[in-house]
Amino acid sequence: MKPLDDAFFHRDCLEVAPALVGKLLVRQLPDGSLRRVRITETEAYRGEEDRACHASKGRTKRTELLYGESGIIYIYLCYGMHWLMNVITGEPDQPQGVLFRAAADYTGPGKLTKYLQLDGACNGKPLQPETGIWVEDDGFVPELITKPRVGIDYAGPEWAAKPWRFVLKP
Repeated sequence: MKPLDDAFFHRDCLEVAPALVGKLLVRQLPDGSLRRVRITETEAYRGEEDRACHASKGRTKRTELLYGESGIIYIYLCYGMHWLMNVITGEPDQPQGVLFRAAADYTGPGKLTKYLQLDGACNGKPLQPETGIWVEDDGFVPELITKPRVGIDYAGPEWAAKPWRFVLKP
């Protein structure tokens, strides 16, 4: 198995999000041990026009990474207690990314980052082995279903209903 390269992430989030489902999210812990979990759910967030995307309010200190290079980790604290990890996708200055929503038995983005021992220190790092967090392809090709994204009612009915959540078919 080899890590995904930067070119994988240098595509529109609506291509990357479904392509990540079924891949392996790998974390090298400080003691050198590895945790590998199969990605079972992702969500796409696509630009300033997407009212659910952090960039919908424009370029700020918080969202600056979304406007940068693809393949970079964007992690933030939600409700002051859960770290949520995304990867930046697409072209610079066109803010978009993919949320790692679930993997294996970790059925929420906060549970996933807790299991992988990820926090704000990962923000801005490349999703590559040298940073201790990366994605591998073992050749598994899953069947997917699409659903509306979760927890974004604030974005309005049009954006909340977008089928931009990609889930491994049970």
